[in-house]
Amino acid sequence: MPYSELVKNFERIRDYMRQFYVYGFKSRSEYDSKSARSYDNERRRIESWLGDYMSFRTTAEGKNVFISVDSRSAEQNPLYNAFRAKSFTDGSITLYFYILDLLSGGKALSVQEIVDGISEKYLSEFENPEEFDVSTVRKKLKEYTEMGLLETEKRGKENVFSLSEDGVDLKNWAEALAFYTEEDPLGVIGTFLPEKPESKIDFRFKHHYILNALDSDILCDILLAMSERRCAEVAVTSKRNNDIIHVHNVFPMKIFISTQNGRQYLLCYHYSFRQPMFLRLDMIHSVKPGAVEKQYEKYMGYCEKLRENVWGVSVGEPFSMDHLEMVIHVEKGEEYIVRRLEREKRCGKVERLDVNRVKFTADVFDAGEMIPWIRTFTGRIENLHCSNKAVEKQIFDDLEAMKALYGGDEDVI
Repeated sequence: MPYSELVKNFERIRDYMRQFYVYGFKSRSEYDSKSARSYDNERRRIESWLGDYMSFRTTAEGKNVFISVDSRSAEQNPLYNAFRAKSFTDGSITLYFYILDLLSGGKALSVQEIVDGISEKYLSEFENPEEFDVSTVRKKLKEYTEMGLLETEKRGKENVFSLSEDGVDLKNWAEALAFYTEEDPLGVIGTFLPEKPESKIDFRFKHHYILNALDSDILCDILLAMSERRCAEVAVTSKRNNDIIHVHNVFPMKIFISTQNGRQYLLCYHYSFRQPMFLRLDMIHSVKPGAVEKQYEKYMGYCEKLRENVWGVSVGEPFSMDHLEMVIHVEKGEEYIVRRLEREKRCGKVERLDVNRVKFTADVFDAGEMIPWIRTFTGRIENLHCSNKAVEKQIFDDLEAMKALYGGDEDVI
């Protein structure tokens, strides 16, 4: 089969880009899922979208290609280009223009009138035209109505279709759209809206997490299920083996996005495990909406209760809480330390003990998630206690290891 830039199945491209260009950095010789020719076709397809953002390095195993983006110079997330490469059948493209042209000028037509109009106005110009039956046209009209391109209303016993009226002047929203496109988790939608005006508006981000673009389809399916209060069947890739897919029946509740690494998580209630849990969006393979959840308030109550005592995206042992206390030393002129504690405390509390000491306390489901944050106060910690002794031991063991590595006789942590 000849190489084509267009794709029908975006999930395959999403997986390929993630495995080879984002996380895997695999070489051609390591690709054994399909033939070497398949590897070359996929590589050329992706490079046709991301040619200016591709880099490579040569190792003993071979040439590894990866994505390299400088957020200071990139005007728009380059991964959005993959969404513009969707392929369509000849019939779908043809019907799209026929239907929109027939309904131009404010016309409202029934399905049969549209079928007759296509035959008389367009197909009559060809010697051996491919006719469209009523069923095919009706499906396309339903699809375009769901997309918001068309409106439908009753006229007697039949439905008639007309073009949707767009009364919004997007030029007045150019700056907001430009920011939305790069900042919102579903910013790819902004790239399909009308082009920006001549006075081009670009934003630059110090920390720009572009990889979320690959999860846009999954996020959209989850948000649709959440908006309709539906449960969902979620297929998740195994962390240890990408070829293994686990299917979970869950009730999706909230989307969490890390400000540290940009990674997205789904907070859901797992029906089989009977407890809330987090799922990484980039590990979700597909989302299939289910029935409307009749106990919506009950499960959302679990969500709100969990948020009161969750530090990151781990619930630890089911319904088990860890208590942590830490006293920080603050010198004169270091009020920025206190302000930082207030800003980053999340579900914790900050209490001023005296001029030079501040106490931080928190009750969380998994204190182990706090360790990286606690380490940033090394040299200022006067006292630290945690009800989870394994967490406490790890913190002190790390400090002893650092002391042994760098030397020093003081016992100050």
